[in-house]
Amino acid sequence: MNPMTIVICAAIVIVAVVITWFAAIAYRKNIAEAKVGKAEDTAREIIDEALKTAEAKKREILLEAKEEALKTKNDMDKEVKDRRNEVQRMEKRVMSREENLDKKTDAVEKREAALNAKENEINKKKKAVDELEAKRLQELERISGLTSEQAKEYLLKTVEEDVKHETAVMIKELESRAKEEANKKAKDYVVTAIQKCAADHVSETTISLVQLPNDEMKGRIIGREGRNIRTLETLTGVDLIIDDTPEAVLLSSFDPIRREVARIALEKLIVDGRIHPARIEEMVEKAQKEVETMIREEGEAATLEVGVHGIHPELVRLLGKMKFRTSYGQNALKHSIEVAQLSGLLAGEIGVDVRLAKRAGLLHDIGKSVDHEMEGSHVTIGVDLCRKYKEPAIVVNAVASHHGDTEPESLIACIVQAADTISAARPGARRETLETYSTRLTKLEDIANGFKGVDKTFAIQAGREIRVIVVPEQVTDSDMVLLARDISKKIEDELEYPGQIKVNLIRESRVTDYAK
Repeated sequence: MNPMTIVICAAIVIVAVVITWFAAIAYRKNIAEAKVGKAEDTAREIIDEALKTAEAKKREILLEAKEEALKTKNDMDKEVKDRRNEVQRMEKRVMSREENLDKKTDAVEKREAALNAKENEINKKKKAVDELEAKRLQELERISGLTSEQAKEYLLKTVEEDVKHETAVMIKELESRAKEEANKKAKDYVVTAIQKCAADHVSETTISLVQLPNDEMKGRIIGREGRNIRTLETLTGVDLIIDDTPEAVLLSSFDPIRREVARIALEKLIVDGRIHPARIEEMVEKAQKEVETMIREEGEAATLEVGVHGIHPELVRLLGKMKFRTSYGQNALKHSIEVAQLSGLLAGEIGVDVRLAKRAGLLHDIGKSVDHEMEGSHVTIGVDLCRKYKEPAIVVNAVASHHGDTEPESLIACIVQAADTISAARPGARRETLETYSTRLTKLEDIANGFKGVDKTFAIQAGREIRVIVVPEQVTDSDMVLLARDISKKIEDELEYPGQIKVNLIRESRVTDYAK
């Protein structure tokens, strides 16, 4: 086959392929146009359907909205109608009340008018009564010969005497009844406590006696040019009295602890035999340590004897110092132990805490251990010490109130106060100086003599009783009861004394005549 034929054939094939391609394109185009047309028709149908559905929904929504609006309108109309009805009812009620108020106002006005009329009538009658009363008073004054002021004074005086008599009788009856009820139990408690408590008492003085083996020892104690005695007095603060007393030296000091240190040191020097300033200083130092140990041991022994535990060691030491402290000749430590025992026994009888009562009784005078070293009364110092060392509030109050400086806040405080009085008032427990004793008796008589109607006063039984003789024309039997109470109250307020003082009033009327 020649090349030309091949070219022609190829061209024919190419033309055929091109025609076929264009035919395929045209066919596809027709199919696509047909599909597009169909899709457009479908889309139109969907749109039309959607429009129809939307229109239906719209109509439905509009219908529902109209129904809701109608319903709301009906509800509002109903509510407005109800409120209008309620307002009408309230208006009717207000009108009814106004009518009732008008009626009441009219009634009140009528009543006020009637009252005014009655008041006027009463005023007229009162005026007539006043006039009659004035006439009656004038007639009474004319008949009795007394003015109204004189009659009133007479009446008041009569009533005052009657009231005074009834008051005195009532006081006497109440006192008798209270004594009958309280004395029995009080005596039982106190007597039982006193019988159960047995304590030794030591009377201390301001002088200690040291026995010497011979009189030659006096010269050795004095030393060359008195250097030994000066050293001893300087180191201890105690005065040594070396006189004609055979084989004895007196140690004089108001501080019992210093006196005890000096006594122990001097006895050690006498036994040792070597008496010179250096040895004296050594022995005084040893004696001070011994006394300090003794103080602690005495304090511990006191707490063990009473059965009180848990007290601060410093308070125990101060208790031991009270062994060397006296009050009116009564040893302070022995007194505190006795008060603690009595307080415990009284607490047991009454039914309160026995241990706490003993603790308060043991510490009630703790301030006396340092009252010569610190300012203030032993009560104030004792309260400060108890608070400082964390004692219970009941114990602090018992210490503060055992002399009546403050009010007792518990039964235990009252028990300690009673136990302290019992211990101090026991005959022989204390002794007073002659000057103090005389002053107290004089004050007792002066207090009683200061009252109106008192003739004479005598203090008897060592000041435990005063007998007051009154003027019978000025003081009646009823007045005596009140006068005795007034005298007792003034003695309690102005004097300090152990125990109690009996006030005995005597009213005596005498008639004297002579046979001729």
